[in-house]
Amino acid sequence: MSIITVCEYFWNMLTSYHMNTQQEENTIYVMRDGAIRTVVLNRPDRLNALNPDLLQGLVIELTKIAADAEVRVVVLTGSGEKSFVAGADIHSMNQLGARALADYLELGQRVMRMIETLKVPVIAAVNGFAFGGGLELALACDIILCKESAKLGQPEVDLAIIPGFGGTQRLIQRCGIGTARRLCYTGERLSATDAKALGVVDIVVADAEFQAEVARLSNLIASKAPLAVQSAKRVINRTGETLLLAGLRHEVEEFIQLFKTADREEGMDAFLQKRTPTFTGR
Repeated sequence: MSIITVCEYFWNMLTSYHMNTQQEENTIYVMRDGAIRTVVLNRPDRLNALNPDLLQGLVIELTKIAADAEVRVVVLTGSGEKSFVAGADIHSMNQLGARALADYLELGQRVMRMIETLKVPVIAAVNGFAFGGGLELALACDIILCKESAKLGQPEVDLAIIPGFGGTQRLIQRCGIGTARRLCYTGERLSATDAKALGVVDIVVADAEFQAEVARLSNLIASKAPLAVQSAKRVINRTGETLLLAGLRHEVEEFIQLFKTADREEGMDAFLQKRTPTFTGR
C-alpha cells in the first residue's frame, strides 16, 4: 500500500467517524466577541480531561465555527485556574474494550485534525496543566500562548503507552525530533519557560498579564486581512502534510498494541491508585 493510499485511508477513517452518545451538559461553551470565538473546555472537576463527551462537544462546536463566515480567530482554553487540559480521562480509558478504544482514538485524532485544518487561526491559551492529550490539543493549534505557571508534557510513558492524539508527530513538526524524543521517552513535565526555550510553545506571559495578552494577540490577528491570513495557514499546513497523516496512522496502531500489554494495565492502575508502577516489559 503506497503512502498516499495509507494517508487517504486514514483521513477517510477520521472524517467518517460519528459518536452515538449524548454530550454531557455544558462540557463546552463558546463566547463570542466580534470576529473572535473563545471555546472553553468545561470539566474543571476533572481538570478538563478529554473524555469522549468532551471530544464530541468539540466536534459539534468546531463544525459550527467552520460554517460561520464571521469568525476570524478562535481561542481554545480551559475552565478553572489549574488546568488547560490535564490529559486524557484515564479512569474512562482504563475501562475501554478494543472497539471502544479504537473509536476513542479516532475521535481524538479527528478533533485534532479539525483544529489543525480549520480555515482560521486557533490560539491555544494554556492557562494551567497541559499534559498528554492536553499538550496534543495545544500542538494542533496554530499558536500556543501560556501562563508562566503552566506545566506541559507528554507523560504517557508513565502509563506504558504513547501519545495517541498526534503528539509524536506534531512535536517533531513544532520543535524537532530531538525534543520529541526527549519528551516522549522521559515523560518529563516542563515549566512554561522551559517549554518555550525548547520551541514547544510560542509565548509565555506572567499570570496576571495572561488574559490581556490573549485578547491582544487574538484582536491583532482578527484585524488583519482575513483571506490573506487563511491563505497563509493553508500554505503552511501543506508542508509535510503527507508525512503527518501517515505518521498519525502509525501512532494509533502502536497505541492500540501497547494498550493490550500487562504494563499498560499496571501503569493505569497505579495512576488511579496513586502509587508507583512496577513495569515488567510484558
